[in-house]
Amino acid sequence: MFYEPKKKNHGLPKNPFNSLIVPRPIGWISSVDESGIHNLAPYSFFNAVSYSPPTVMFSGGVGSASDGLKDSIRNIEATGEFVCNLATWDTREQMNKSSQTLPPESDEIVLSGLTAIPSKIVNAPRIKEAPVHLECRYLKSVDIPGWTEADAYRVIFGEVVGIHIKDEFITEEGLVDVIKMLAIGRLGYNDYTRVDSESIFSMNRP
Repeated sequence: MFYEPKKKNHGLPKNPFNSLIVPRPIGWISSVDESGIHNLAPYSFFNAVSYSPPTVMFSGGVGSASDGLKDSIRNIEATGEFVCNLATWDTREQMNKSSQTLPPESDEIVLSGLTAIPSKIVNAPRIKEAPVHLECRYLKSVDIPGWTEADAYRVIFGEVVGIHIKDEFITEEGLVDVIKMLAIGRLGYNDYTRVDSESIFSMNRP
């Protein structure tokens, strides 16, 4: 099949685009506003973009609040800090619960039954239940125009200034045990995937 996204002429029950860029890692972003209220939300438009310095990005819609910003974006642009927490099989239900659209004064960490713990460098909290935390300093925002105002997205870039890995997920050889972590990723629709021993294979670069 062929279709032009702007014409929405795919003829399918749902837009298939999110089912084509898969699997997508989940940026489980924790932040804090200027009055100290914690926020937590998962973003599947998320990835690493460079090594030196290590840099990550995530993007979210900017047409869903009175000021056009999601709480995560508003907090990060105001405070200059955030944390990416690794979402896993064990935290899948809490991750999903933290995706709720709630008032800015709501603390999704508490509402999701999770535990906020202090970071080493930034003020944004880490999620105790996550095996990996990337403490980030805000670098810049890039606006992606939408076909309508409601379709607009904003990309947030952050430099990773501190990395936490729970010791139990580092092997005797000094490698990160991704299989033991059971990280999860986003597919299309309401579907997810899990990184486990059945889904990993290796290939040497030529």
